[in-house]
Amino acid sequence: MSETEIDRPNHRVCMIVQQRDVKGGIAAVTEGYYGSRLCSDYDITFIESYCDGSKFAKLKKVMKAYRKFNRLLNSDNRRELVHMHTSFGPSFYRSVLFINKAASAGIPIVNHIHGADFDEFYRNASENKKKMIRKIYGKCDEIVTLSDEWKDMIAETTDADKIHVICNYSIPQAKEEIEHIAEKRYNNHQVLFLGEIGKRKGAYDLPDIITAVCEKDPNAEFVIAGEGSAKEDVQRLIQKSYIDNVRFPGWVRGAEKKKLLMESSVYFLPSYQEGMPMSILDAMGYGLPVVSTDIGGIPQIVRNSDDGENGILCRPGDKDAMADALLSYLTDEKLQHASGLKSLEIVENEYSLEKHIDKIEDVYSKLLVDV
Repeated sequence: MSETEIDRPNHRVCMIVQQRDVKGGIAAVTEGYYGSRLCSDYDITFIESYCDGSKFAKLKKVMKAYRKFNRLLNSDNRRELVHMHTSFGPSFYRSVLFINKAASAGIPIVNHIHGADFDEFYRNASENKKKMIRKIYGKCDEIVTLSDEWKDMIAETTDADKIHVICNYSIPQAKEEIEHIAEKRYNNHQVLFLGEIGKRKGAYDLPDIITAVCEKDPNAEFVIAGEGSAKEDVQRLIQKSYIDNVRFPGWVRGAEKKKLLMESSVYFLPSYQEGMPMSILDAMGYGLPVVSTDIGGIPQIVRNSDDGENGILCRPGDKDAMADALLSYLTDEKLQHASGLKSLEIVENEYSLEKHIDKIEDVYSKLLVDV
């Protein structure tokens, strides 16, 4: 930031977020903002507009948030900028309330889009829905996407000049700590999956991949940590294969999540649709090699280049290739360790929370320069 911007740290920002304990990537991203430099540089009011639970609980949450938002805009402590965190589907329709209100009040809007299924949301939508999406995105002064690919997609709906790519972030662990546990990690032969256990994340491919890996490496262990619509189906399919070295600990946070990341050998995410998965960046911050798919923003963070690889990417649904990729890390200690350290290096150099906040503040400064 420039000296002028540093001298004006108390611009008032309203950030529309999910409740902090919501399961998923958006809440994981915004969790890092609380108490961060962003909150020191700006006077931020967080308004939670979404929670897990029943439809009634979600409706009650968003209406309470909208009332609070209205009061804030009409108070002496009126906000100078609104930062929305949105996705597609129901999230988009919730955001319409806040975007319309802020636009009518003349308050600049940053729309931070975390969505994954653009085809269903926009390309395959009716003309009326497309028109509404273009109208709402047109009211946003700046738009943030998670990858270059997603910038190109969102540019189909609005002016490309106002779209910024700000990737998600990770908080890296100390290199010395990762090197200290390298041998133990390799001996664990543990593959970790974190997140929603659903079709979009490739959950239905897991049983065949797990079977193929365990046939060649009987010591392999899989931890499928999360919840989702496909969980019971996946568990049932795995049981039919008579494989007993798979654990389903449910949704994990805090110390339990850290323990899994510290003890695992490789991180695995066989997704069909993604933006920029926080779970992959989390795993990289813990020095894990990654096996995933070449979609969304994943190729920006999982690389195989002249200066080393930190993971292997496969085509979505290519179960044989994914099993082979997992085995390459489970059976080669040197490769596993080198790729894990490369993951850590990429996060430290390019995807730290501080670099993420720098880019957020650059977007803010564009809108607040004349305020």
